[in-house]
Amino acid sequence: MSLSEQAVLQALMQARVRVSGAAWLIVRDTHAAEDIFQNVALKALTRDLSFENESALLSWAFITARREGIDWIRRHRREITCLDTEILELLEHEWQSEAVRPEGLRVDALRECLDSVPEESRRLLRLRYFEGHNCEEVARSMGIGLNAIYKRVSRLHESLRLCIEGKLGDAGPDLETGAP
Repeated sequence: MSLSEQAVLQALMQARVRVSGAAWLIVRDTHAAEDIFQNVALKALTRDLSFENESALLSWAFITARREGIDWIRRHRREITCLDTEILELLEHEWQSEAVRPEGLRVDALRECLDSVPEESRRLLRLRYFEGHNCEEVARSMGIGLNAIYKRVSRLHESLRLCIEGKLGDAGPDLETGAP
């Protein structure tokens, strides 16, 4: 005999912290882990599933939470960036085709700053932000440890920010139009 809907819901609610915790271990986001738990509960109640006992239900719930967590990471991986949106836009413009060149002091400042960045660092930025690779993939591609990649990306963000701010600070009062 399989568990009733009420028994399924009761067992899931009692295991809520553990199932959400299992999801959190994968996604490292409390709100996402809670959403995943709710999806697991919804699937358990709305799909044509039957569970012989509570241990079968919980086993299924943990596996489903893990899979949902992995899917969540795949969907949100590209959304997570460390660079300010403005800097990402400037970098994107920098690496557009040679025929299409955006104008403006910010882009000029970025271009000058990127000229001072070593080629290996430019390659890292290109792999990470324009080819869409995560840091782990960049580390493998470049033959460098993952922690070293994180440190390099962090240092590059800071040095580009400081360089751009320094160049724009020297430009005068009206940065958008270039007027003195």
